[in-house]
Amino acid sequence: MISACFCCFSFRLFGRRERTMEALKGFDIDAPRWDQSTFMGRLKHFFNITDCRTVLLPDSRLDEAKALVESCRAGSVPPGTTEEQLHYAKKLYDSAFHPDTGDRMNLIGRMSFQVPGGMAITGFMLQFYRTVPAVVFWQWVNQSFNALVNYTNRNAASPITPKQIGVAYVTATSTALATAVGLNLYTKKAPPLVARWVPFAAVAAANCVNIPMMRQQEILNGIAVTDEDGNQLGHSRKAAVKGITQVVISRVTMAAPGMIILPIIMQRLEKYRFMQKITFLHGPLQVMMVGVFLIFMVPAACSLFPQRCSMAVSKLEPELRESIISQYGDRVSYVYFNKGL
Repeated sequence: MISACFCCFSFRLFGRRERTMEALKGFDIDAPRWDQSTFMGRLKHFFNITDCRTVLLPDSRLDEAKALVESCRAGSVPPGTTEEQLHYAKKLYDSAFHPDTGDRMNLIGRMSFQVPGGMAITGFMLQFYRTVPAVVFWQWVNQSFNALVNYTNRNAASPITPKQIGVAYVTATSTALATAVGLNLYTKKAPPLVARWVPFAAVAAANCVNIPMMRQQEILNGIAVTDEDGNQLGHSRKAAVKGITQVVISRVTMAAPGMIILPIIMQRLEKYRFMQKITFLHGPLQVMMVGVFLIFMVPAACSLFPQRCSMAVSKLEPELRESIISQYGDRVSYVYFNKGL
């Protein structure tokens, strides 16, 4: 009786495993888990890959995830692998490896590090805004962080030289410092709340310089564009401008709520006697509050536009447009490209 039950259990287990393997044969690991044509679908996707807990994982665990993703792409899923394990492996892969090169990105430049990194820097920028030396130091730290993030998340199909990276870094940092110091001096006699908003003005201005400068090769030489099936059609400067513009908007939006709303909250809180007694905790408090904003704003800002951006062939450069039409006629009406993050 026991033997029969064991055989029955083994048969069911084997059958379930066979069904699982059969179901995973047609599993496309690169297909979006959520509909990327909608904001909510993109929001779920970016909540998934910007999960800051993934930065705590060792490189060996990330490499295992990459190996599983590549095995699935090759059609050889290891026995016993579940669909949920594949989804988790893809989450780790998307959070830590560049979509163009497949190389592991440096930890600080990953979008999953935006919450812990951004909350610390932004919190202290908002706290130490009164003196010029403090403004200079924290704006420099912020732009160094931004430059690394922008470089890490660029479209890697367009290489950039060390000299161009240096020029981009110096230009963006100078813009941020000039804006912050200039406005800081200009607002000495302005209401206190206006002075608290100076860091956001500097960050917004610097983003408008930092990102285009760090990705200048894309603007100068164009970005690789493909058809719907991923076949490369050429390089487009107009596509690069569109993608970079969307990234700038996303980055400014990412910082806006925390850097605009939080100063209002802090100004009101500082009127209370208990807050006046714990001034040494104002900095850490702002860091934590910025973190609350960024937990939601990092994925929300990344979700404003699809990462796989599209552009009508009719809006491309004349020479590229004519090349596509001569080869494909009306079969290709849109081109696609990775806009970066």
